[in-house]
Amino acid sequence: MGVAVSILLIAAGAILTWGVTADAEGLDVNAIGVILLIVGILGLVLSMIFWQSWGGFHSRGTYVEGGPVRRTRSLGPRRRTVVEEEEIAPGPPGPPLP
Repeated sequence: MGVAVSILLIAAGAILTWGVTADAEGLDVNAIGVILLIVGILGLVLSMIFWQSWGGFHSRGTYVEGGPVRRTRSLGPRRRTVVEEEEIAPGPPGPPLP
């Protein structure tokens, strides 16, 4: 579950908890709203925890004898796309159109 889904669940839970006043037979709208709020908050917290550890940012430390430790952050290897265009000589003309 991502951050966007968690925020959507929190918003839907808040609307059901505090915004809906209708009563349904055999259905507690407020309880459903609270459940959605709790699931959304837990999902948001877990997404933030995993985003920090698996977000693609890698921290590397470099040690130089007698010098300070230097930390660098990288996003991983860069991808390079090379597009080569070739001109194709025109072929013989096709059959005439009817």
